[in-house]
Amino acid sequence: MADDYDDPKDDPAEGPVEMGEDRDPTDDDEVGPDTNMGLTFGGGAPSDDEQKAAPRPAPIVRGKIDRFGVAMGTGRRKTGVARVRIKDGNGQFVINGRKFEDYVAVERDRLVILAPLKVTEMEGKVDISVNVLGGGLTGQAGAIVLGIARALQAKDPGLHPKLSEGGYLTRDSRMVERKKYGHKKARRSFQFSKR
Repeated sequence: MADDYDDPKDDPAEGPVEMGEDRDPTDDDEVGPDTNMGLTFGGGAPSDDEQKAAPRPAPIVRGKIDRFGVAMGTGRRKTGVARVRIKDGNGQFVINGRKFEDYVAVERDRLVILAPLKVTEMEGKVDISVNVLGGGLTGQAGAIVLGIARALQAKDPGLHPKLSEGGYLTRDSRMVERKKYGHKKARRSFQFSKR
């Protein structure tokens, strides 16, 4: 009965027949490891069309310039709010009516506040007046940085790439998490007592 069914695939003497076995292996259209059928898997260089990306939209300027030519920017961090005014000058820096060195005692906060000025090479070229309220030292320092960056961008929009690359134009949205009932703090539970 096995002889009635004559399928070459099932004949153990001949072995299984592969698809396209009757083709000549010397054909020119043979596919092998060295041939490329026009398919790329990300290994090649990008084409000219891929390099010409869509033009970036104009950056949003959040600072303002008043009628006297003074650039203004508002910065926020945690609960601190800083209103910054920048004008051409010789590098005076006043925060809430006090000198910069007197108001900011922590060296780390001083470096953070002066960072946008150093990146844009404006340190010593502009006078800065800051009115800051709310929050603690770190929150106020972060608010001043954002305010300075926004005011510098309003003064000269060409500084946007440097400020944006350093992350000085990004509002840090992290806030203190609220306390929950049944907990000692936001996530800290009361001490567990088994009895």
